[in-house]
Amino acid sequence: MIEPSLALQTAINARLTSTPAVIALVAADQIRTGSMRREQLPSVIMSGAQIEYLGYGAGNQYSARVWLDLHIWALDAGGDLAKAIGFALHGALRAPLIMTDCSLDLFEAKTIRWLRDPDPEFAHGVLNVEAVVRWKL
Repeated sequence: MIEPSLALQTAINARLTSTPAVIALVAADQIRTGSMRREQLPSVIMSGAQIEYLGYGAGNQYSARVWLDLHIWALDAGGDLAKAIGFALHGALRAPLIMTDCSLDLFEAKTIRWLRDPDPEFAHGVLNVEAVVRWKL
């Protein structure tokens, strides 16, 4: 298995880029990790992974709690497009994620914060997700 936050990012990316409601608002190649480029909007950027290793379980398994931020960016003075993207992301992440070489014991996408950008032409939101990932050693 790859590192737990990368496994989670891979599963989220696969889900979002295969969900028509999301792709109708954000191009698939703009759902990624990395940095935001203002010439490539709207975009969803996964970053800010935090991992808490939870230890060993039965059957030689290991688990970790992973927090990840999905940054929603849009050239959108009123914020309506960004909020529509956030709603589509949340809807896409309600169904169980498909992961390889590991499994999810918990997955929640509970909060979206809308942040004020210094440039009023841009809208920025952050969808926070939390997961408990389990894998065999």
